[in-house]
Amino acid sequence: MKAVFSAPGDYIHFKSQVPLHKIPIGTKQWRYYDFGPKVVPPLICLPGTAGTADVYYKQIMSLSMKGYRVISVDIPRVWNHQEWIQSFEKFLDAIDVHHIHLYGTSLGGFLAQLFAQHRPRRVKSLILSNTFLETRSFAAAMPWAPIVGWTPSFLLKRYILTGIRDGPHEPFIADSVDFVVSQVETLSRDDLASRLTLTVDSASVEPLLLSDSFITIMDTNDYSAIPQQLKDQLSERYPGARLAYLKTGGDFPFLSRPDEVNLHLQLHLRRVGVEAQPDLVRSIQKDGTGGSPSKENDEKKDRDDQPKDNGSNPESTSEESQLPPAPESSESHGLDDHLLSNAKMCTIGHEDSIVLTHSALLKNQHTVATRILLQSTWEFFIFSLLPFYLESLFITSNNVWKFRQLV
Repeated sequence: MKAVFSAPGDYIHFKSQVPLHKIPIGTKQWRYYDFGPKVVPPLICLPGTAGTADVYYKQIMSLSMKGYRVISVDIPRVWNHQEWIQSFEKFLDAIDVHHIHLYGTSLGGFLAQLFAQHRPRRVKSLILSNTFLETRSFAAAMPWAPIVGWTPSFLLKRYILTGIRDGPHEPFIADSVDFVVSQVETLSRDDLASRLTLTVDSASVEPLLLSDSFITIMDTNDYSAIPQQLKDQLSERYPGARLAYLKTGGDFPFLSRPDEVNLHLQLHLRRVGVEAQPDLVRSIQKDGTGGSPSKENDEKKDRDDQPKDNGSNPESTSEESQLPPAPESSESHGLDDHLLSNAKMCTIGHEDSIVLTHSALLKNQHTVATRILLQSTWEFFIFSLLPFYLESLFITSNNVWKFRQLV
């Protein structure tokens, strides 16, 4: 793993475009992203033990531009599976979402199945990736589970990170590992402890009322932290599910193979009857809301009522309302930084010119004041000494006249 992590350029672009929502529901704090047209039934992404809502940023950016609504959530601090089901249902009620499609990886896939088991009317389909059906094997591998709540944060992080395969990776997989590791560093001790508790708490998924035809199992064929035996159990439980295998991708294919994952997600949503609304993509604002046709007409009417410049381009308004494309590399950010630095230099130069102009004005004012003072002083001396000069001149002329008489 790299010693220093630098955020990818497309992630920086994502953070600048998609707002992060934080809402308290009861005693739980929910942190999530919600982007795409609101009229579309959402695809809700649930991360694994080491993940956050940010790890699905590539899916949010790609699918939302195609007209799908994507919600990515953090797993809140819940300490048993029943609490998770109740808390997640309250979250859906708070954001006014009733029917959902769940995409879960690792622990997120297990929690998605539990919710579908206990709330079958709300879950319309499932996409499961590198996940499992029961927690018995994890509990056996973690004998210190009863004291997980008192374990220091650095030990919890070390335990979670040891589950991620370390060693030489191809660049995209290595980048995905580095990104997830950076997200683990943002989690608190209570966040880590609650997720590990959910992983080892005794529970298993019972048969679902959801038809297998509405389930997609997406796994990687190279390696993952989930044992192959547990993944085989999942495939046996849902024999009629659609299988989507990725040749490589590691533990986090949604980051290392985003194009393939996004394609399988899009095919799944189409197969289960979710209709994208690409015509509403233009009206997606930064708050993630998708406009309706009536709102678009109102906005268009408001734009028509506003005065237009003589040289305005009619296409500029629609182009500016669209989400700008994500940068393909960090070079564009370097260009942005260069433009920003140029703008700062121009601003500084402008301020310098103002300072110089101001100093020149002060200098001119000082020169004028000096001239006035000198002129006043000169006039004062002239008018003050003139009587003495005239008197001395009179005395001198009088003495000269007397001297001439004597002679």
